[in-house]
Amino acid sequence: MPVRYPRPLRPGDRVGITSPSSGVNEKLRERLHVAIRDVEARGFEVVLGKCMDGSGHVSAPAAARADELTSLLTDPEISAVVPPWGGELAIDLLPLLDWDQLRVAEPTWLVGFSDLSTIITPLTLLTGTATIHGNNLMDTPYRTPDGLVSWLDIVSAPRGHQFTQIPPGHHRSTGWDDYAAQPEVREYTLDAPGTWTRLDGSGDLEVEGRLIGGCIETLCNLTGTAFLNVSDFARTEAADGLLVYVEAAGDDAFTICRNLHGMRLAGFFDAANAVLVGRTSAPGAPSLSQHQAVLDALGPLNVPIIADVECGHVPPYMPIVNGAHGRLVHTSTRSELTQTLV
Repeated sequence: MPVRYPRPLRPGDRVGITSPSSGVNEKLRERLHVAIRDVEARGFEVVLGKCMDGSGHVSAPAAARADELTSLLTDPEISAVVPPWGGELAIDLLPLLDWDQLRVAEPTWLVGFSDLSTIITPLTLLTGTATIHGNNLMDTPYRTPDGLVSWLDIVSAPRGHQFTQIPPGHHRSTGWDDYAAQPEVREYTLDAPGTWTRLDGSGDLEVEGRLIGGCIETLCNLTGTAFLNVSDFARTEAADGLLVYVEAAGDDAFTICRNLHGMRLAGFFDAANAVLVGRTSAPGAPSLSQHQAVLDALGPLNVPIIADVECGHVPPYMPIVNGAHGRLVHTSTRSELTQTLV
């Protein structure tokens, strides 16, 4: 099936908010309200779901979370669905979602990253619907750094739209903002310089392919299942190959190395023309850094590997559209990812 792009959002459209994984506890509710007001300031109406409880590790029982997410994604009155953030156990929704209904419903934007990779990547692979990796709802109030775009800009763009993002040149080195103490914080603390790094060698690079990927720690658990059949997607949607992106949330270098080996052996990277790797603050080991872990596992692919891309858990965030056509450029003077919604 061709990649399906939801229609662009216009003022008055509805944005659904639900927590397919972790909810929002009471002391962080004011940040949630700040983020909701920012979405409303763009002219959208917010529909807040029932699965939002943050007192435990999930917002509601799996069946309730699956029903609410399916309902929002198939409701013709809802144009986008944006969870507050990820969590730990979104995997329990996969067998409970109504995939047949999701395939035939008009496509709706689903936005998120981290544990939401567990859902957005299979949604693109199984239904052909484009999804957005990046900018959870709680991140939305931050000012978008120069060179990047917000999920709000992407969901408002028409099919065929093309946009280019470049590394801002700075990122956050440690820690997170305290939303309980500063619920209205809008400026990222970007205190460390850095740009993209080529791991496999040197030389100028320009490569294209259809984009797919997500969080290593969550996607590795789906390899070998029907929910992560990248090979079929590549055959039907990417005859010219893929640009695959991955990112480590927090696991140590040995764990990431094992997980990437397993994903490679399962065929996740078989159609990759290049691999983008998100910047990470996850720990290395005395004998194996995070960069070395990636090379150890993915070096046998013999494709370009570009690391320290802003598509991971280190702010700021570069949204990537699963299913979009991508063009990656990396030279000594220029780094950019262009995405086209075709």
